[in-house]
Amino acid sequence: MEKRRFKRIRVNLKAERISGNEKYAVFIENISESGIYMLTTTSNDNKKYAPGTEIELRLKLSTGETIRLRGRTKWAYYKMPPDGLTDNIGLELIDPPQEYISFVRALY
Repeated sequence: MEKRRFKRIRVNLKAERISGNEKYAVFIENISESGIYMLTTTSNDNKKYAPGTEIELRLKLSTGETIRLRGRTKWAYYKMPPDGLTDNIGLELIDPPQEYISFVRALY
């Protein structure tokens, strides 16, 4: 079984996924120094979260600070109604900024 490089931490954070001029609310369930597990409303366009897709997030920290993050979809699990109303997305972060790393380390 593959071990994770970084410990996952359960959180309850809000973020926005940025796509051009559009913003979509997402919820962060857990984080690590190198990745994020997020939930978002179900989409009819499954290509939006296809593995390898780059995604930009604005993450609002519990401190009130907002951090911009770039990630790449590692996996996506789609739930279509009536089975669920959210899509589950695993992101690998691309060059996370130091303020994000510091925030995560403070949660250990």
